[in-house]
Amino acid sequence: MVDVARNPVHVTVTGAAGQVSYALLFRIASGQVFGPDQPVVLRLLEIEPAMKALEGVAMELDDCAFPTLAGLVLTSNQQEAFDSASWALLVGAMPRKEGMERGDLLSANGGLFGPMGEAIQKNAASDIRVLVVGNPCNTNALIASGHAPDIPADRWFAMTRLDENRAKSQLAKKAGVPVAEVSNLAIWGNHSATQYPDAYNARIGGRRATDVIGDEEWVNGEFISAVQKRGAAIISARGLSSAASAASAAIDSVKSVLDGTPEGDWTSLAVISKGEYGVPEGLVFGYPVATKADGTWSVVEGVEHSDFAREKISKTTDELLQERDLVKHLLP
Repeated sequence: MVDVARNPVHVTVTGAAGQVSYALLFRIASGQVFGPDQPVVLRLLEIEPAMKALEGVAMELDDCAFPTLAGLVLTSNQQEAFDSASWALLVGAMPRKEGMERGDLLSANGGLFGPMGEAIQKNAASDIRVLVVGNPCNTNALIASGHAPDIPADRWFAMTRLDENRAKSQLAKKAGVPVAEVSNLAIWGNHSATQYPDAYNARIGGRRATDVIGDEEWVNGEFISAVQKRGAAIISARGLSSAASAASAAIDSVKSVLDGTPEGDWTSLAVISKGEYGVPEGLVFGYPVATKADGTWSVVEGVEHSDFAREKISKTTDELLQERDLVKHLLP
């Protein structure tokens, strides 16, 4: 039952007429994310040419008659979009297409996120949290957060949960178990083809995943490659980038921050590094993160790595440093 006396949570979604948002908005509006008793106002940002399509999305949201949907704001104005927002889901970005180089994505999207950071700092609620979904999400988050210096660093996240979900599915299939049996799966580094999905510290039914699977060649080869290249494989198969799975991962990310991770487990989030595991400070880096229901979180310490893992983590770190160098002109 919706508590109409509760103040609504204002949630900004950018690129709100796009594929990922179309798979995302109805689940937020239905109460799946913030709870069945929490009213939500969706603040939907689009570029001017897409406003007509956004109106159609809004009509469908209205037609669902969700009790938890307390209001809709449709706008192409960033200041209005982020006004009073407690959560900002930065979904909008140029979609990756088959054959597109990562540098092309950086050039196309990097300039969008500085102004967004400024608008968030100026207009959002004091409890704002930001999840960057639009790719290249790590470096887009780096740019946006750099333009919002008054917002605490622990409020910024980039989405590596899709990679975690993909990796869990691969491990579950290989082991012949339900995906719910897989835990402690960390994605280290960049949401890119250099990311390191860590099967060695993952668990299947409480046991080390590599012991359950018993196929080191597969773990070090096909498994990592399948996770790293899954996005490209989906583009090749359907001609479009991941949408429903990306939306589901965004919801998982928000709920992990809101609800907390199970005791002894963690989730994968890219956060602003404080130097953990030797990663340079300031990079937005994928780590295993333990969260609490009060909204606090921490990078899990003490995870052990083999030489193989350290090499993989070094490679993805180098890529993020290269990306940072490529967008230096966009940083304050």
